Parts: sequence; structure tokens; C-alpha cells
Amino acid sequence: MGEVGAPPGAAPAGGSSVADGSGAVGTVAKIRAVLRVRDFRKLWLSTLLSSFGDWLGLLAITVTATMTFDDYAAQNFALAGVLLFRLLPAIVLGPVAGAFADRFDRRKTMVVTDVLRFALFASIPIVDNLIWLFIAQFVIEAFSLFWIPAKDAAVPNMLRKDQLEPANQLSLVTTYGLTPVAAAIVFALLTSVGGELSAVLPGVDEVDLALYLNALTFLVAAFVIWNLPSISGRRAEGAVVGQQESFLGSLVKGFSFAGHTRLVRGLVVGITGAFVAAGAIIATGQAYVNVLGGGEAAYGILFGAVFVGLGLGIGIGPSVARDLARERIFGLAIVGAGVVVVLLSLSFALWISLLLVVVMGFFAGMAFLAGITLIGTEVEDSIRGRTFAIVQSLVRAALIISLALVPIGVGLIGREDLDLGAVVLPLSGERIMLFAAGVLAVGVGLLAYRQMDDRRPIPLWADVVTALRRDTTARRRLAGGGVLIAFEGGEGAGKSTQVRRLQEWLADEGLTARASFEPGATPPGAGIRSIVLDRAQVGIAPRAEALLYAADRAQHVHEVLRPALDAGEVVITDRFIDSSLAYQGAGRTIPLDDVRMLSRWAAQGLRPDLTVLLDLPPEVGLARARGRAAADRLESESLDFHQRVRRTFQELAEAEPDRYLVLDARRSPDELAAAIRVRVAELLSGLPLQTPAPPAAQPQGAPQPRQDDRGPGAHHPHAQTGATPQLHP
Repeated sequence: MGEVGAPPGAAPAGGSSVADGSGAVGTVAKIRAVLRVRDFRKLWLSTLLSSFGDWLGLLAITVTATMTFDDYAAQNFALAGVLLFRLLPAIVLGPVAGAFADRFDRRKTMVVTDVLRFALFASIPIVDNLIWLFIAQFVIEAFSLFWIPAKDAAVPNMLRKDQLEPANQLSLVTTYGLTPVAAAIVFALLTSVGGELSAVLPGVDEVDLALYLNALTFLVAAFVIWNLPSISGRRAEGAVVGQQESFLGSLVKGFSFAGHTRLVRGLVVGITGAFVAAGAIIATGQAYVNVLGGGEAAYGILFGAVFVGLGLGIGIGPSVARDLARERIFGLAIVGAGVVVVLLSLSFALWISLLLVVVMGFFAGMAFLAGITLIGTEVEDSIRGRTFAIVQSLVRAALIISLALVPIGVGLIGREDLDLGAVVLPLSGERIMLFAAGVLAVGVGLLAYRQMDDRRPIPLWADVVTALRRDTTARRRLAGGGVLIAFEGGEGAGKSTQVRRLQEWLADEGLTARASFEPGATPPGAGIRSIVLDRAQVGIAPRAEALLYAADRAQHVHEVLRPALDAGEVVITDRFIDSSLAYQGAGRTIPLDDVRMLSRWAAQGLRPDLTVLLDLPPEVGLARARGRAAADRLESESLDFHQRVRRTFQELAEAEPDRYLVLDARRSPDELAAAIRVRVAELLSGLPLQTPAPPAAQPQGAPQPRQDDRGPGAHHPHAQTGATPQLHP
């Protein structure tokens, strides 16, 4: 969903921004695009407030519980009780809360639970009783279970699918990075002015004030959410659970869906196993640090290292994983985290352990982000709340089981020293439990991968190698001067005209530029073109069509694009991989991940350095195209088909603003050509580009071209000297 007043998927005004192409720039641009969606921005601000209040409240409640007793053991029992009461409601009420979120108005659910949490948090300092603290904490957490799936299930209705990952990145970094730090700083400030506070507000100490501030954040959040009707979850045709389905029936349907859907089953298995391993790390952390010779400070650093890694995995993980499908990222990231935990159990130095914990957190962050995004993009709105709730319940149950059983296992195993000759490795209960947790994570990661990666068209290893070598080959190619520019757009957008005009301008500037057209750029491709565009070929299956286009692209890259790029030329192609995503993916309704994987493999990881999207309403473009010649097989498709194609092009452009230049193709050809030249001049500035060889000496008496004839390489000053040309738009 776009801004109010703008159609969903509208093309960015003025074209794409110019960026350096780094993953960080792309991520920042995507997050900015998400925050431009007004309803999501308001919901995010509300969640930021609630999350800040929740962390502040947790700090205040734990301090309140420990301050009630003077005895050290009693303080720890009280602290454990508070944490236990935060986790227990999820086991009992989690699935029920998810069914509630799917069945009833999500906005009203969130507002009511926020108001109730406001009242309960405010009551804790007023009642000032440990028993009430436990009861209030239990009830608050129970209400939170209704709020969380309602919020998580509502977000996908506000955004396009390609926007969910950056939205989840923003939300998770906010919840686990920004707000805990902000809450800790505010709580430290409150405790530092405790004495002065009592003089201003008699009977109110710093902990009481923290609880009151926490309560106030929920009241403000309720007000914000009340003014967001798009959260409700009830669309024009009633997307939520039908009224004839009973509450118990909807609950049973949620469990049945989770058990019989491979994607959700893989997510449940992977996330549950991963959090069992995470609980083992938390439970063994202090004893593990002591074995390595560290103290409480080292334990604090180790604990913080987990969140550093988690934040890095959420923030930059998608850039590292590049174009791998989320289903693959999820399972592989859990396996990676498990391998690191196994290495952690064998570590003999504190600094090595700290590095390993950061890496483990990085993999965990990648897996968590991929899992949450998959639920938002792949699970229908009518069942999404229950799916989120089941996952959240199993996460908390896994933590409880792990936190309860791991310390018992550590105590039963005890400690022994293993003499390896060169080094003596302390073989202790915490190491063995960490080793077991790592092996468990590897196992559930592999199981999740097998559940979720069924029938992928490209083998895993080929997919990973293609994705990993993409950036290195691009940098090496750019260093040699080879540049790939692709033109994309719907029918009749004027791509061929602009390809030729750009080639002519580059040649006038003294550069070796080559234009190429898909499909049909090679002799085999010409045969494929006659098949896929012939209107008589009505029986081609969508996947067969995608394979034919991929075969044409593989030959095109092998025979034309790679040799020209390796020679340092500027290559301009009319259509490339994004056309397959738009036409065979969205147009033919084949999963985009499958088409992307197949196309990337066929192109050997090659991707354009710049993609120019000539955006045009389909009805205008089709009228242009059909006015020139008889409609081919793709031009004959329905208007709805071409509208899906256009929306996909727009979404791809918004997802990668550093790579795209978006132009309104209704502008005149001269205006378009001028805008393209400006962007291309910026791209090529400073690159060691190939210039044509000087022309051979003309025989005596032959006609000499005029000095102002600026044909390809003819008497251009840069062609004479071989210097890098200064491009002038």
C-alpha cells in the first residue's frame, strides 16, 4: 500500500536516486521508502513507544522484585519468578490469542490491550505488593500475546511484499537494538536522580516513575492505533475468518495449517530448535565465562555480543545473502549458527568466544528476519495471526524448557580436564551442553531446509556460488571498463529507440558501445524468439516459457555480453533478468524467487550496473505497439497481465533505487534521451572505458570525412589519443 492518495506501486517521482550501489545504501533507501507509507510509519512509531516502555518496565519490575528482599537467594528467586511469569502465558494463551487476532478486529484488539496494559503497569507502584507484581506481570504478558499477532498480521496489509523485509528489519532493530539501549539510558538517569525526585514528587521513587512512564507509552500507543483503520484486517470482501466458523474451529484450523503446510512446518521446526540452542547459551553463559577466566564484566560483554551480532544479522544480513531465496537463507542461517555454537563449545580463549558469539548472533538475526518475512509474505491474511502466535508460543516454550533443563544438565555432568598435550581443555558441563545445543541447531536447520526448499529449480551450491561471486566479478569488470546497461519496461515504452540513441551518443563520445536485444540476440536465441513470441504457439506452459527465456539469456551472456564486457565495452541490452521477473514471474504467476534463481544462474550472476525503466500505463503502451505491427504472443495478453508486469517493474525499481533510473515514457524521446545521458555520464565518470581503435589511413585521393562528422570513432579526439573521455550529456 502506498501513501494515501497515491496508487499502490506508483513509480517513484523523478526517477531513481543515484547511489553507490552498496548494500548499506540500498537498505537505507528501502527503509526510507517503507517509512513513506503513512499508516506503517504511525504503527512503527507506536511500536517504538510500546517497545521502549516494555524494556523500561522490565528493568523497573526486576529492580522492584529484587529490592523487596535483602537475602541474596531470595532476590534471585524473585527475579526468576518475574521472568518465569513473563514466559508462562505464551504456552497457555499464545494460540488462542492468534485465533482471536484472525477472528476479531485487530485495531480494536490492539487498542483495548494497550489501555489494559496502561492500567496494569500504573497499578504496580500504587499497590506496591510482590504478589500483585507477579499477578500483574502475568496478566500484562497475557494481554501482550493478543497485541503481538494482531500487529504482526496487520503489517503485510499495509505494504507490498517486497517492502516487508525492510519493514521487518526496521521493527526488529528497533525492538532489539534501539529501544533496549534507550530504556537502559533513561532508567540509569532516573536512578541517578532518585533522591531529588522524592523531594519533587513525595512518595514516588525512580522505579515508580519508570513504571508510570512505561504505562503512559501504552496509552499514547493506543491513541495512535485507534486512528489507523487499515490495521483492522477486515477488507472489503472480509479477509478474516468467516463468521460461520467457531472460535474453537478457527483454533484447530491454525494448528492443522501449521502441521500440514511445508513452509510453516519448516519455520516452526527451525525457530523452535534455534531458540532451544539460544536458551542453552543464556543458561550456560556465566559458567562458561568463568571457565575461560572471565568475571561478571566478561559475562556482560558476552551477553551484549549476542545483541550486536543479532542487530548485524538483521541489518546487513540481506545484503550479505544477496538474492538467495528466504527459504534457503532461513535453513542455512540456522545451520551456520549451530556450527558456530559447536565451535564456541571448543573455544579456549575469551576473545575467540566473543567473536564467535557475534557471528552466532549474526546468523540468528538472518534466520529470524527471514522467518518473520516469510510468514508475512507467504501466509494468507485469514490465517496469519494464528501462525505468528503459534511461532511466538513455541519460541517462549523452547526458551523455558532450555532455561530449566540446561542448568540441571550442567550440574549433573560437572567438570573435568581433557589433556590434549599442547593444551588442556576444560571438559565441563556447560561445554557439553553448548556442544549438544549446536548439534541440535544444525539438525533442525537441515530439517527446516529440507521442508522449505522443496523442488527448487537450481541446486543449492550452484545458487550460492552464483550469488557470492556476483559482486566480485562486477568490481573486476568495472575495473576493466566493462559496463552493462539494461532497458526495461512494458510494451510500446520506446526501449529500442532509446537503446539506439544511447549507443549513438556513446559512440559520438568516443566509446566502444554495443547494443543487444533480448530475446533473439544470438542464432539460437532467434529460434527461441520465434517460439515464445509466435501467437500460434498457444500451448507453451508458463514454466516451459521461463526455461526458454533462460536458455536464450544463457546463450546471450555467453556469446555476446561477457566477451564484450571483458573487452571493456559499454553494452546496452534491451531487456534482461527483470523482464523475466515481470513477465514470467508476475505475468504468468510463477513464484518470483524461482524465476530469479533460474535467471541468475543462466546469466552466471551477471546483473546490470544500471537499469533504465521506461514506465508507461499498459493501455498506452499496447496502443503504441499494436499501431506499429500485428500483436505478438505477449502483446496479445490481457490488460490485467500487463498491469501485473508494470507493477512488478515498479516494485523492482523501488526495491533497488541505487540501480534503477525510472522515467515516465510518456515524455518526448528527446527528453528521455537527455535524462538517460545525464545518468549514464555519472555512471561512467572516471571508469577506464574502451575507445575504438583509430581508423586506418585512407588511400591517397580518397574522400576525407569532415572534422565535425562524429560517427563511431571517426576523428573523435578521444579515439585519437585513447584517453578516457569526458562525457558531456
